[in-house]
Amino acid sequence: MKDITLGLVGVGRIGAMHADNISMLNGAFMAEDINVRLRLTDVAEEHARAVAARVGAEFLPSVEALLASGLDGLVIATGTGTHPGLIKAGVDAGIPVFCEKPVAMNVADALPVLDYIRERNGMVQIGHQRRFDAGYLEARRAYRAGELGWIHSLRAVTCDMAPPPVEFLATSGGLFRDCSVHDFDILRWLTGREIVEVYAKGSNNGDPAIADVGDVDTALALVTFDDGTVGTVSATRYNGAGHDVRLEIQGSSRSIMVGLDEKTAMASAEPGVGFPSGGPHRTFAERFDQAYRSEMAAFVEFVLGRRDNPCTPEDAVAASRVADAAQESLATGLPVKVELAPA
Repeated sequence: MKDITLGLVGVGRIGAMHADNISMLNGAFMAEDINVRLRLTDVAEEHARAVAARVGAEFLPSVEALLASGLDGLVIATGTGTHPGLIKAGVDAGIPVFCEKPVAMNVADALPVLDYIRERNGMVQIGHQRRFDAGYLEARRAYRAGELGWIHSLRAVTCDMAPPPVEFLATSGGLFRDCSVHDFDILRWLTGREIVEVYAKGSNNGDPAIADVGDVDTALALVTFDDGTVGTVSATRYNGAGHDVRLEIQGSSRSIMVGLDEKTAMASAEPGVGFPSGGPHRTFAERFDQAYRSEMAAFVEFVLGRRDNPCTPEDAVAASRVADAAQESLATGLPVKVELAPA
């Protein structure tokens, strides 16, 4: 039996979900005699102790105590502002790190972290869970196999059923950085091409407090790829029909859509059409439940040295470059060229 001990920092909404998923990993690796153990910490001690008790983990009082306890890997699920310091701490401890996106609040803050990781040969996986979703995986396979022909347009959609607390939005970096960055990442990952220009517009027809903290509740970005292909990326915080994440890929030979299933948060206006018949997803955690599980299993495989990094910090920062450009375009009303990483 091989023991793998993961440390988890942060057990808020997404951290608690990771704790649940890590606690279920033993079933995924049972046939290989791998035992995954979890230790966790959070500044909200009472809540963290309750999460630890629920998932059978060990609570430790601080990040320092967690790193000193002898870990095989570190999972970071804290606020964005803490990511750079915690990534560096994990790299300094000489262990593989998983960190929720993004690397930092913006690209300027992320670049020194990339340098730090490279200089110390750090192993850091960033959390872009859509790369593990069955629909996106099949779309990537079909596109790269040439089954769609050449692509003439892409349409990515991310709609929250209801907005998160305004206090969160005030520190999120904006709708494109917080939400659409997932779409920017998946478009690069799926096509293998770079987005070179963004033109964005946004609106606020919901809670005025969202505008008061400098954000929009709905936005649309026109993106141009390095081969001239165009696409759109849209997002909203107020999709009362349900949590809706889709990607439409239209090619010269065939068109496919990710997220078109019985739980799609949309109804047909055509008479006699009963599809979709299922209840819609209400949250991102429901929509990507299996993807998040697969993502954490992949991190264990990364820790074990069995697979390459499925989402490097460089990948994540490339998506953040597009998000930064989209936020700039939203603010200026002008198209913005995306600053690409040096070759």
